[in-house]
Amino acid sequence: MKLVKSLLLGTAAGLIAVGGAQAADLPLKAKAVEYVKICSLYGAGFYYIPGTDTCVKLGGYVRADAILGGAGDYGFNNSTSSTNGGSNNRLTNYYYSRARFDLNVDTRTATEYGVVRTYADMVFTYDTSNVTGSNPSAISASAPSLGLFHAFIQFAGFTFGRTVSIFDAPWQSYPAGGPDSIPGGSNHVNGVNQVAYTADFGQGITGSLALQDETTASNGQSNLWNVSSGTAAQFVTGVYGANDWGGTRSPDIIGAVRVDQAWGLAQISVAAHDLHTAYYGSTESAGHPEDKWGWAVQGSLSIKNIPTGAGDNINLQAVYTDGATRYNFQSLFPQSFFMFGGSGSAYQSIGFAGLADGVFGTGTGIDTVKTWGLRGGYTHNWSPNWASAVYGGYAQLKYGTTGKSLICANFATIAVAGSTCNPDFNFGVVGVNTVWTPVKNLAFTADLSWSRLDQKYSGAITAPAIATAAKPGAVYELKDQNSVTMMLRAQRNF
Repeated sequence: MKLVKSLLLGTAAGLIAVGGAQAADLPLKAKAVEYVKICSLYGAGFYYIPGTDTCVKLGGYVRADAILGGAGDYGFNNSTSSTNGGSNNRLTNYYYSRARFDLNVDTRTATEYGVVRTYADMVFTYDTSNVTGSNPSAISASAPSLGLFHAFIQFAGFTFGRTVSIFDAPWQSYPAGGPDSIPGGSNHVNGVNQVAYTADFGQGITGSLALQDETTASNGQSNLWNVSSGTAAQFVTGVYGANDWGGTRSPDIIGAVRVDQAWGLAQISVAAHDLHTAYYGSTESAGHPEDKWGWAVQGSLSIKNIPTGAGDNINLQAVYTDGATRYNFQSLFPQSFFMFGGSGSAYQSIGFAGLADGVFGTGTGIDTVKTWGLRGGYTHNWSPNWASAVYGGYAQLKYGTTGKSLICANFATIAVAGSTCNPDFNFGVVGVNTVWTPVKNLAFTADLSWSRLDQKYSGAITAPAIATAAKPGAVYELKDQNSVTMMLRAQRNF
């Protein structure tokens, strides 16, 4: 009996041991997989970041551009933004190309104070090389570039960081497409650092206030000429002296009221801009002008779904500035440039322009520069896959009496007898484009534009040599200049 009992107990123990070993070998129950969930709170494309209550959306585009024509007024190495685009000689690029990748990240989180949003927009670009002189060794190496157009936080009506200006019209510098050089209103499409607050009054009515650091916009502020240091070599390139800004003292103060409804949009914007110079001379003992405030006002109007077709629209704006030129000749417009052409009476013809917020010389105050401008465009949809547009912009810049006197004193050193000095000018752009969208988010564009510099100098000048443009010292006729440019673009949004 004892033997049987021992056998039964041993067998039971063995079974328990085997069962324990088998149980130890079984896999543990796997944790539940956290699949990415769609977030429908903020529109299509948002997903919850796993393990959080924050929604994220990734987007952007890939773009390929080709610019045909020696002017190239599309933000490339062109007549209105680089030396040799306007040279019209063997140093001028007759075509340009660009490859660009844009990536944006948008996050939203619902809180008891409302939605907290962050947004960043980064671009990676590779452009055609630019010739910068008559020596082949002066050709700039082509290299990729990185840009940051937007990087901001929004919370309870506030915006902190970098984005477009509340002064701008929603279409920026492109009322119906077109080049970067359209005047007639502000444009901060590449962003500007700011702190802004927007109040929503309902019915599509909003009011906004902002403190904006204009020095962080593309190409910064306009010029603040200290004409006392101007030279003839600078003058013929549209540079009328030293760009003599002092350190920052106040951000630009911006206000805007907007009505945005089904019929379209109307907006009034105002800006105050502090002009704070450095010194008359090279040291602080030379003295300086007192600060002066410039200002700008702009009206914008968009009319949607006009009778010509579904989705058709008209965008219009008008602006006036006094000591705040960038709000008309916007952040992508060059602040000094020259263009050469043919002549029947001199070596060649030349047109040049210098833009500024103000002008001063030794012992004078700041004489502000006044401008006005108009910009508009009309877009027509032929079908869901085809659209065409016409657009244009026109602006005038005028120097004050003191500013003209200071500038023209330097002009006299190069003027041919009988010539007249007037640094005022007008600039206009008109163009047409057609966009084909064969499938959703893929577009092919052809855009043709004509630009004209209407300068107010007359007669001729004996200009010094301009080495970077391979131009000899010679007599040049002062004459208006024109340029024609075509852009071909393929773009895939995602």
